Amino acid sequence: MRLPVLLVLTLTASACTWVHMAPGASAVRVASSAPSGCEKRGEVEVSVKHSVAFIDRNPLRVREELETLARNEAPGLGADTVHPLSEPARGSQRYAAWRCGG
Repeated sequence: MRLPVLLVLTLTASACTWVHMAPGASAVRVASSAPSGCEKRGEVEVSVKHSVAFIDRNPLRVREELETLARNEAPGLGADTVHPLSEPARGSQRYAAWRCGG
């Protein structure tokens, strides 16, 4: 009886979003490649749990959370745009941060 309950709880938790948008992060644009005419402000590496109790989380959800974390970091660097430098790997991803606007 405990195994089915644990499985349901694990699957439910794997669907949850644990990362929320920080103030100011909603204005940060996500580019697919390095933007032209912008000033590079730095790089960030972000990470989230990619598995729960040995069960992999939804890769799309992990990718969305990594993007949100990168957007959350951008205002602290004075950046308004981020773009991924790599594909997500085991719940981690690197992003470049850029200032493109005025």
